[in-house]
Amino acid sequence: MVRDAGLVAPPRPPSGRLAVSDLAGYRALYQASIEDPGAYWATVAGELEWRSGWPPDPVVTGDLADGFRYFPGVMGNVSVNCVDRHARRHPDRLAVRWLGEDGAERSWSYAELLEQTARFAQALAELGVRRGEVVAIFLPNLLETFAAVHACFRIGAIYNIVFSGFSAQALADRIVDTGARVVVTADETFRRGRVVPLKATLDSVLGELPSVEHVVVVRRSDNPLVPMTAGRDVFWDELLAATTSLADPVPVEANEPGFIIYTSGTSAKPKGLVHSGIGFLVGAYHNVKLSLDLGPEDVYWCTADVGWLTFPIFELVGATACGATMLACEGALDHPEPDRFYRIVAEHGVTKVFTAPTLLRMLARYGEQWATPHDLSTLQLVALVGEPLDAKTWHWVQDHIGHGHLEINNTYGQSETGSAWTSSIVGVTPAKPGSCGLPLPGHAYAILADEAADAIDAADGPAAGGESGRPVPTGAVGHLVLTAPFPALFRGIWREPERYRTQYFSTFGPGCYASADAALEDPDGHIWVVGRVDGVINVAAHRLSTMEMESALLSVPGVAEAAVIGVDDPTKGQVPVGFVTLTADAAGTVDEAQLAEQLVQAIGPIARPRRIYVLSTMPRTRSGKIVRRLLRELVVEGDTRGDVTGLEDPEVLAHLRSELLSSPGDTT
Repeated sequence: MVRDAGLVAPPRPPSGRLAVSDLAGYRALYQASIEDPGAYWATVAGELEWRSGWPPDPVVTGDLADGFRYFPGVMGNVSVNCVDRHARRHPDRLAVRWLGEDGAERSWSYAELLEQTARFAQALAELGVRRGEVVAIFLPNLLETFAAVHACFRIGAIYNIVFSGFSAQALADRIVDTGARVVVTADETFRRGRVVPLKATLDSVLGELPSVEHVVVVRRSDNPLVPMTAGRDVFWDELLAATTSLADPVPVEANEPGFIIYTSGTSAKPKGLVHSGIGFLVGAYHNVKLSLDLGPEDVYWCTADVGWLTFPIFELVGATACGATMLACEGALDHPEPDRFYRIVAEHGVTKVFTAPTLLRMLARYGEQWATPHDLSTLQLVALVGEPLDAKTWHWVQDHIGHGHLEINNTYGQSETGSAWTSSIVGVTPAKPGSCGLPLPGHAYAILADEAADAIDAADGPAAGGESGRPVPTGAVGHLVLTAPFPALFRGIWREPERYRTQYFSTFGPGCYASADAALEDPDGHIWVVGRVDGVINVAAHRLSTMEMESALLSVPGVAEAAVIGVDDPTKGQVPVGFVTLTADAAGTVDEAQLAEQLVQAIGPIARPRRIYVLSTMPRTRSGKIVRRLLRELVVEGDTRGDVTGLEDPEVLAHLRSELLSSPGDTT
């Protein structure tokens, strides 16, 4: 995959809004930003509004492991930069149009977003929320979600968005950890035509949450049977109607906590990642500007759920900081029909989309016949994050959705990084089908060897790795690390400082943030993230990338999705096990032996799998990621033991268990 990928020039020239216009300009800017990151980030942040203390001197202090500060002592406010300044300049510009799964639509201009934000901020203050206290937000994608988040920023409160698909226990665990006194939720929401009872889910655990004093409920379904407890529960609209004034923005120091986002574990306690509000703002603004280049002419849509950090980076904060016109959608993108995504693009004239590779693979699986009836000519850019993008899907999207005029920008980031820090710069740097692009300016990184004797060269075969902590050769897989702080990088784990140091800075020392992702850099400087470090499996002392194997499976005609895991083997240490789903017209035409032979032909006999299962579906999160951990548990243990609350459809596990148990024979 790496060997065969060629550079693809942007289909459109630079817009003129960015600081660079060609690849040489990018390389010069990147080098300057690494030599003096403080000066670079001060230039970026200087485009935003500050209350006092600007410019800072010094720009950055401290270090990665023991704590760093960007723009120390400078005061500002996130909501001012994302809402107020656009409402002053363009009050009537459409800020957000919300689309319900049932066809309902609502929209707010920037002036309306400001009014709702400032009024709810005042309401929170009157409920007793103070600067530095946590507000829990258990909401789906709604207009009110934008106002709730920016209201917290406005008064200096810390927000914690809890994914609306989580179970009652997952919700309770997070509220207990933060000690939130106010929870904002909705009565109900809809997904795949079914009611999701958010208020009832919260009510079922409120007895375990002594910190909660107030519950604010947004009317989505307006179901009169949703219970409300007098003195504790209040509807959003009634609360705002009783709030007679608007909150002024509170000056907040640039490094104060702005929000907490939890990452889920299989059995360990979820980590509450703490992000600086203003540091995150600077990073998200920078990321959206370079990776999307939003302008006043754009209609922009981030398809993620607000519960995943993709949405705050690329819409809730980053896109609003750029003054964008945005869509926010409820429900599944293939319901009630597989063409819902295409209908939305066509009906609303969407120009730029941020989504996940798994959505594109889902569209490919349904086939181009669902795209053909829709006029998709307004669509100029599809940007992606979440997991590796395979070249087959890249070309399918270009051929059947973009028709040669679409820019496809596959990016990479983590919840911890607060931004997708590898990316194409729109209209400026070339893409490579499957790669994550180039490092964005201001982000210093390295790819280091671990203790394994060998690293694999994804293009040409095995290559010698270095000793632990040394950079690997070009084209060799190693540990991806960050070697200098930047504003959007998280600042710690909520109430667990030692866990922060141990988890992220024990592998290569205090000067290297260990991402736990495996990557390589090709001769053109493009970064390829090939999976988690534990997703690079050791087969008879050969390190094989699961991404490479998945890409090989996807190259087989009729294969729609692929996942590969490593399982223990008494002789080889580990061996691959694969899983695929097929396109609608490929049933019965693809068999396990054919798929296994494709792995051997593409990678070598060392990649021959123990099994390849042809499944009817995959376990996916609501954001579209295939949950490979659950596939491993089903194969190795016969059942699942980890957290399944984030799944699109938890009921699919029983179906998959039945399919796996009824599948005969090994391929070895």
